[in-house]
Amino acid sequence: MASPKDITTPTRLGSKMVDLVGIGKQRARLFARLDIHTVSDLLRHLPMRYEQHAHEGAIKQLKYDTIGTARGVVQTARWVAAQGRGRKGRFEATLTDDSGTLSLVWFNATYLRDKIHPGLAVRVQGKVKSFNNYPQIVNPKWEPLEEPDATPQRQERLRPVYPATEDLPSSVIEHTVAEVLPAVLPDVTDPLPAGLLEHHAMPPLAQALQWVHAPDTLEDAGAARRRLAFNELLLLQLGIAMKRAYVQKRLAAPGLHFTDAIDTHILARFPFKLTDQQALAVKQIAADLTRPIPMNRLLQGDVGAGKTVVALYALLLAVADRHQGALLAPTELLAEQHHASISQMLEGANVTTALLTSAHPPKTGGERKQLLEKIANGGVDLVVGTHALLADHVKFHSLAVAVIDEQHRFGVMQRAAFRDSNRHAKPDPDGKRHVPHHLVMTATPIPRTLSLTLFGDLDISTIHGLPPGRTPITSRVVMPAQADEVYTYLRTRLERGEQAYVVVPAIDAAGKESAKQLTNVRDHAKLLQDKFCRGFKVATVHGRLKRESREKIMGKFRNGEIHVLVATTVIEVGVDVPNATVMIIEHAERFGLAQLHQLRGRVGRGDHGRRSLCVFISDPTTEEGSQRLDAIASTTDGFQIAERDLQIRGMGDFFGTRQSGLPPLRVANIPEDMELLQLAKRDAQTLIDTDPFLTSDKHKPLRRVLMQQYGEAMGLIDVG
Repeated sequence: MASPKDITTPTRLGSKMVDLVGIGKQRARLFARLDIHTVSDLLRHLPMRYEQHAHEGAIKQLKYDTIGTARGVVQTARWVAAQGRGRKGRFEATLTDDSGTLSLVWFNATYLRDKIHPGLAVRVQGKVKSFNNYPQIVNPKWEPLEEPDATPQRQERLRPVYPATEDLPSSVIEHTVAEVLPAVLPDVTDPLPAGLLEHHAMPPLAQALQWVHAPDTLEDAGAARRRLAFNELLLLQLGIAMKRAYVQKRLAAPGLHFTDAIDTHILARFPFKLTDQQALAVKQIAADLTRPIPMNRLLQGDVGAGKTVVALYALLLAVADRHQGALLAPTELLAEQHHASISQMLEGANVTTALLTSAHPPKTGGERKQLLEKIANGGVDLVVGTHALLADHVKFHSLAVAVIDEQHRFGVMQRAAFRDSNRHAKPDPDGKRHVPHHLVMTATPIPRTLSLTLFGDLDISTIHGLPPGRTPITSRVVMPAQADEVYTYLRTRLERGEQAYVVVPAIDAAGKESAKQLTNVRDHAKLLQDKFCRGFKVATVHGRLKRESREKIMGKFRNGEIHVLVATTVIEVGVDVPNATVMIIEHAERFGLAQLHQLRGRVGRGDHGRRSLCVFISDPTTEEGSQRLDAIASTTDGFQIAERDLQIRGMGDFFGTRQSGLPPLRVANIPEDMELLQLAKRDAQTLIDTDPFLTSDKHKPLRRVLMQQYGEAMGLIDVG
């Protein structure tokens, strides 16, 4: 009786891996670990390189420094035990045919003693080297043969090598691709117009898939990769251009009233004069806000560059025109800090502010309900909050400006929900939906090479440099063995009246890693208090503390009652204590480069003239960890660090695709494919200019592929 898989429907692009003949549930799970769930996913899992495999022939025909294949009979086989501590044993064999002898060596392969023996006919494959004037293959692949003198079957070819796992080797992926490719290529529909492909001298999609998985030449593989990379980048740019067209054609925002008197009145509220860079950003934002088209702008600047005051200007411009403003922060601590600093700058002004987080106001009692009612009826001008602002029951009377801080920490759908804060408002007579103006901020500067990809739908304002009074920060990287010297020096800084942060990666010793392996808040605070900081006050702050406790501790730290604050990364952004001049980060190798730079930005914020110091205590065990620390020690320029971070981690991990809204790029590499990206950007804009939402019959296949692959990742669900 035939098995169920023998009578299933033919393999299609959408077929699930588990339904393929010879796969099964266990192997399907292994494919899933590589994010391969369907045949379409499998075809997008591209080789990372190719190996030139010579045809199978006589041993004397093997060429050095190539992947060779030969067959013969095993003449000798022996196990050679390891000599000396730390060295591995090896299994040696010699293989002969009518033309010569081939030496074979497998290291630490004791299992071969029971499998390979004299007289066994085998086929071997591997990179051919010269050893004692004989050809040799180290750790070759091998298989037993029933007929050693049969006609060789393997011809010279390029063999693809795929990203793989120990349980799912490249050879298995190669075999699976070879099985499905002939069946599905006839079903591949090319979404790109034929004229565009001809203009760029690119192969059709089906041909590109054939060439990339089974190329005859490296030139074919290169042409295929270029076409597939262009596919990805064009879809990305189409999504960006479509989002921009959607904002301009389908959405409306209040055009705010602006005069020189309003400008003067707002600037008078700030305790300092804006820098030229801040003033330029304000000018760009004000120009956007006066138009009825929703502003969609990114404000970027280094740590401490003064972005918050620029954002406050935008919020106050909304209030001046009898609308509301809202600021969304990723953490309660940052929201609390923003609310406190904004309230201080607006002290005595006729502007009402409020803080709304999951914990404040308390959900019990009537205070929270009263606040929500005030927001809904316009009784609150500016609201600062966390994700709590995104809840359906939070309604604004007339939200005109929405600001998102550290926007890469919010998912695409969360940002879309904030954009739709006026979702209860009725559309215009011409069908345009009312939304607030949108300003997103980041203290993680965007490398120039990513600005077209991550934020191509946004206008960008950049604040270079630091406000007056900020002092340079000295950075040092030291080994854990030098930690005592660091903390001894810390005491001398405390004795001068300065304060310090000490950042550690864990709250307590609970979990998989013991206290000996990972420094934690509680134990480390006790160590500092008892050993290095006697006579000074050491306190702790972390994410598990209640808001009231955090506020109390931070208030005491600001007032100088606490001298050393031992914390987790909860203090990464938003904490501003000018007298804190020393930052010490334990296990610095465990933090990302951008995060280390953000943490370092907590010091150097005073105008007291004292030089601030940041010490990274670390013993990196990986090359990437060492590169991060070299980069953080070499510069305090956030833009240079961002470029270096991109080089180290690559585009896919720079922000995290899920959070940034960037679709995963499987083929294209930025910045290597920058020229191809520029080409895709021009083509995408031309297509969107003629057909903004790709609804014409000619472009429907392209729209379908765009929505299927990138619609959710890019937040295109409501576009078009």
